[in-house]
Amino acid sequence: MSRYDDMLDLPRPAMPRAKPLTGAERAAQFSPFAALSGYEAAIREAARLTEPAVELAEDGAAALDEKLRLLVDNLVRRPLVTVTWFEPDAKKEGGAFRVFTGRLRRVDEAAGLLLFEGGQRLPLAAVRGLESEIFPEFL
Repeated sequence: MSRYDDMLDLPRPAMPRAKPLTGAERAAQFSPFAALSGYEAAIREAARLTEPAVELAEDGAAALDEKLRLLVDNLVRRPLVTVTWFEPDAKKEGGAFRVFTGRLRRVDEAAGLLLFEGGQRLPLAAVRGLESEIFPEFL
């Protein structure tokens, strides 16, 4: 007989203020944790690719201005326009080229925006390409 044999058959002590844990709650105490919190997110962010911003050449900017003028002249027709623009990345250098197609409602030159029927607003300064059925073949 050892010193603690008299305690082996006693019931588990009850804690009056705490309810017993379920098996899942008890297991959660021993689940693994991330010792380097945020490390995985930092690795994903570093691996994410961005494209450099491309400035238009003088002839490309002139062609874009001509297309914009044609769009302003034909706003009554609500032309279907495909816009390619550069969206800078919020977290790192560079960004991504985006493409949107919609019916142009208005060109707000004071605010520098293209306004579309669905409520989309695209910045004029970021536009790198315009396509529409109203442009002649030579543009």
